[in-house]
Amino acid sequence: MTERTYQTDAIAVHWDSSRCIHTGICLRTLPAVFDLATRPWVTVDGADADTIAAAIDKCPSGALRYDRLDGQPGEQPSDPATVVPMANGPLLVRGDVAVRLRHGDEVTHEYRMALCRCGHSQNQPFCDLSHRGAGFKDTDPQIRSGRLQAESPDDLGTAEAP
Repeated sequence: MTERTYQTDAIAVHWDSSRCIHTGICLRTLPAVFDLATRPWVTVDGADADTIAAAIDKCPSGALRYDRLDGQPGEQPSDPATVVPMANGPLLVRGDVAVRLRHGDEVTHEYRMALCRCGHSQNQPFCDLSHRGAGFKDTDPQIRSGRLQAESPDDLGTAEAP
């Protein structure tokens, strides 16, 4: 796992590259902070903490997370929890969700994540984009038709798998 933290006095932004599914939502939402052409690619002094937190809340995989260091409330889970498939991609999960192993050991407890559904991820239970190379395709007509998938970035991600 490759995790980096970028911070100011007001916010600490955590990025876990092993969890990123490259939807580009962060780049489109707040390019003054998230810019692949700069190093580091996260510039936390590019916006105020509230704006950065709002952009990170849109990250469907949880690869971007934050801690408020200024006394303001941190991320709140969606209620109710939702699980929405991306067409030909992962399950996007939002809410107060614990992922446990078969015997009950907790893997993680988070508010946003992209879970593998192709079975090929080397980062189980999380998506690592292996579905692309594996040629994973939805067989359920409701998912293929878009009736059971995210329709926009604000609905958990993009309509097509990255």
